Amino acid sequence: MAHESFEDSEIAQFMNDNFVNIKVDREERPDIDSIYMEATVALTGHGGWPMSVFLDHEGRPFFAGTYFPPQPHHGLPSFPQVLESISTTWNQSKESIESAGSRIIDALESRRPPMSYSDIASMDSTKLTEFLRGAVTTLSKSFDATNGGFEGAPKFPPSMILEFLIRMSTDESVGTNALHMASRTLEAMARGGIYDQLGGGFARYSVDGQWVVPHFEKMLYDNALLIRVYAHWWRLTGSKVAERIVHESINFLLSEMRTPEGAFAAALDADSDGEEGKFYAWTPAELIAVLGESEGTAAAALFQVTEHGTFEHGKSTLQLLNDPNDWTQWSDWRSLLFNARAQRVYPGRDDKVVAAWNGLTIAALADAGAIFGNEEWIEAARSAADLVISVHMGSDRRADYLARTSRDGKVGSSAGVLDDYANMSEGLISLYEATGESEWLELARTLAYSAVAHFADNSGGFYDTADDAQKLIRRPREFTDNAEPSGWFALANCLVRLSGLGGTNASEMRSLAESGLSVVPKFALSSPRAVGWGLVALWSLAQGPWELVISGPSSREFAGIGARSPLAPEILWEEGAESGAQVCKFSVCELPTKDPGVLAKFLKTRATL
Repeated sequence: MAHESFEDSEIAQFMNDNFVNIKVDREERPDIDSIYMEATVALTGHGGWPMSVFLDHEGRPFFAGTYFPPQPHHGLPSFPQVLESISTTWNQSKESIESAGSRIIDALESRRPPMSYSDIASMDSTKLTEFLRGAVTTLSKSFDATNGGFEGAPKFPPSMILEFLIRMSTDESVGTNALHMASRTLEAMARGGIYDQLGGGFARYSVDGQWVVPHFEKMLYDNALLIRVYAHWWRLTGSKVAERIVHESINFLLSEMRTPEGAFAAALDADSDGEEGKFYAWTPAELIAVLGESEGTAAAALFQVTEHGTFEHGKSTLQLLNDPNDWTQWSDWRSLLFNARAQRVYPGRDDKVVAAWNGLTIAALADAGAIFGNEEWIEAARSAADLVISVHMGSDRRADYLARTSRDGKVGSSAGVLDDYANMSEGLISLYEATGESEWLELARTLAYSAVAHFADNSGGFYDTADDAQKLIRRPREFTDNAEPSGWFALANCLVRLSGLGGTNASEMRSLAESGLSVVPKFALSSPRAVGWGLVALWSLAQGPWELVISGPSSREFAGIGARSPLAPEILWEEGAESGAQVCKFSVCELPTKDPGVLAKFLKTRATL
């Protein structure tokens, strides 16, 4: 619509003469998007983008739709027809439109279903585990055993559910099933066209059910979440595929998504040179032109590039369904093809820095750095944290204020929403556990406390916007996950983790987490894919969570052992002249030991529910 209608001089002139036109970046203002998407779905029965919503002077919606063509098409009115009709009706019947807007707002309020809460605090670990196991059983009913993932096309990476399944893989009852679903999906995505086999990193989703043809846009949050899942898959199984994906995808982030200030950009466009996927797709002839006749033909067979093509215009996405016979040759091909592709028109980059997505990236880099012992990745996490804290945090409004975006090192005007506070807190917790630098833990607590103070709904849950944010027609509140964790569950997960790291407010943090997770049990058994991150947090709650307390010269070695344990203990660094480690749960501590080998053996034996 931007190209077809907004850039058309006649349509633009009519819009400017008759409307106040506001184009919303839904990544910068997810609160506005959420409210008016709900209205669009209520008015039309479906949602999607682009989204066109017409409002009165009070911001109340009275007409909505998604895509409108520049000329009438397949029963759809043209956008000029819609504009003219609404303008005429507004001028002739303004009062009726305003009345309709009021009725729509009332209807939206009445549509908000009552929350269904369970008394998590009264449940012991055994009872909580029943819900977790039930979620695995329910997930298996919609699992695509042939292609991985769940149900059919389109297929989005089920990042939060994969994280949950990895956690449940050590369960004595459903662990085998959980690991099978996670491993099959992770390997299928890694080998499919949704993954950039040359440059690393994942696209947003696959338009088909086999992970072959993606929507080529690369989002920061997808890659952050998936890097973390693949790192956790590796620590559980030692998978070579997982190791390769973590290294390649982090290299992609550091080389393609990092901003000059040290944080990470939001996304890479799907289009380049006016065509979606043009940068990424290949023909056999193009491979031969780079690699020569013999090796180009062999590469086409390996990468599933055919004369007919798997994409558009006879081109194919690159897949790696089978391991190459010669990894050295594959590496040479990959390097040559990557360099040849670099001569094409590069996709545009959305270089705004989103606090929430950088929080997820900090967590991924810190976790992967600790698991694989890579200091460069930890340093990248530290640099991103420095940028977000120094640029996004603090204002005349309040010291614990967090802005959502920045660009070129300058803070944006949009206030942070719940997932900004929660995901940044999560990232800082992981950075503290990887480094032992206590300032990150204190900042994580500050953001979590701020989120509780300004986003709580006084019923155990959380609003998406702060109590001192810009007032909209209604205050959005949603606990279910979407392509990224919901702010509600992200905060609950942080609170569980903070409760495991002790401090004067540890018991309060646990109580708040229990309240926030009280919506999970009902959905765990009926719609677990809607509450994946809530299930991750509930798993941690059922575990204790475990806490690894370390001190002395061997602290870093002890921390690495903890990071590589599927038990996923929270790591608390303490000062001490002598090396030592002990493992605690519900304030009851075991071991202790000065021997890293003893610690590793102990954590391995405790890695089952």
